[in-house]
Order: sequence, then C-alpha cells, then structure tokens
Amino acid sequence: MSQTVDRALSILPLLAEGPADLGQVAERLDVHKSTALRLLRTLHEHGLVYRQSDQRYRLGARLFALAQEAVENLDVREIAHPHLVELNEKIGHTIHLAVYEEQEVLYIDKVESRYPVRMYSRIGKPVAITVAAVAKLLLADLSEPERRAIAEKLDYPMYTPRSTPNAAAFLKELTVVREQGWATDLGGHEESINCVGAPIRGADGRVVAAMSVSAPNVVVTREELLKLLPQVRRTAEAISREYSGHSPHNTPTPHNTPTKEAF
Repeated sequence: MSQTVDRALSILPLLAEGPADLGQVAERLDVHKSTALRLLRTLHEHGLVYRQSDQRYRLGARLFALAQEAVENLDVREIAHPHLVELNEKIGHTIHLAVYEEQEVLYIDKVESRYPVRMYSRIGKPVAITVAAVAKLLLADLSEPERRAIAEKLDYPMYTPRSTPNAAAFLKELTVVREQGWATDLGGHEESINCVGAPIRGADGRVVAAMSVSAPNVVVTREELLKLLPQVRRTAEAISREYSGHSPHNTPTPHNTPTKEAF
C-alpha cells in the first residue's frame, strides 16, 4: 500500500512540469502502463489530475483548490509565536511580528522584553510605516510599481533626525532592503530605540510577514543589536520553513553584514 501511495504521489511533481501521456508516466515511475493507468484513474477520480482531449494528463483543479485552502488556513502568528518566544528567551529583547494588510503594516504578535523598560507598541496597532524595519521588509517585497505608488502617497513625519524624509529616500531604502534581505530602524521612530528585522517567506518565496527585535540604547548599543541579526535571520528562516513546508525560495545569502550605518 505504501508503495502504491508513493507512486501515485510521484505523478504529481511529474505533471507539475507539464502534461504527460500514459507512456511518459509509466516510464518515469518505472512501472507497466496498466499500473500507471490505475494510479492516474484514481487521481483523476479525486480531481487531482485531469485527462485532456489529447489523452495527456495534467494537474487537476482540485489540487489547486486544496493548496489554496491550505494556504488560507495557515496562521503565521500561530506558527511563529513559539520561535519568537524561544528567541526572546535567548536575547531578552522585545520581538514583534507584523503583516501588510489594506495599505497598513500591523503588529500581530509581540513578546515583551525581560527588562523593566517597555515599548509602547501594541498588537493590532499600525506601525510607523516609513521608518519601521518590519514595514520596510514587507513593502520591499512588492513590485517596483507598487512600491513607488505607495511611497508617493505616504506622509513622511520627521519623528527624529534619522527618520526617512521623503519618497525618494524611502524607495532607495526599500531597494537596499530587497537586495540584502534584512532591515533596520536605528533611531528613526524613537531616538532611543533601535531595531533589526528579517522577512518570513511563504512557499513561493514571497514575504508573508516580518519579524524584528527592538531594544532601547540604554540596554544595548546599536552595534550590539546589529550583532544579533544572524540570530534574527535564522529565526525568520525557521518560521519560513515551517510555514511553507520546505526551505523558502530567495532566502538571502548570509554574507551580507550590517554596519553601524545600515538603515
């Protein structure tokens, strides 16, 4: 039975490459055509494969419906939370998880720091989109026309002298973030708070959420916080693997090293 299931499942990645006829399926599985036909008929009955008029088989609509349903039922917060808690136990700083929804970047989870100083961020509250590391990560993943359209509509409040001043500067930051695969907010929202972040990716490699570690400079210096970036990225990659079910595409290479002048 396990061999039959294995063979049937082996047909799906074959058809993902394009339609194939009975002979091609049998050859790939190294089985007789009658065996391949039985497997294809079973998959066809369940809507996982479809037989075209030219007698070739392709992936069925039911398979795509199941995949979409699975994605919609994934809760990135539920998957990420244990990883965020584990990282918090190691480093002690505040950790946020955020998503991009309806033109806003929202915090959907927060693990508080272990020291008395607390941040005012709240779950469900929009972030300061022009300066926050999580916002840069989420917007950087959008297409260039989308990034430009959003950037040109935003206001650019100068929270501190290090805040992003205008659309041109913001787009430049997003380009850098997109290339390097991580982001920072070094005193851009509050002069006393620094932040480093990394993206969480789905099965298609797109960014579905972003996480960050934040700390006041009275607790840890900017340079010390930047040294935590490899741990932050490893945590984000672990969440991505669990969320997507496999190693995410487009995972940034680890050789990009931040400097104190990083965004």
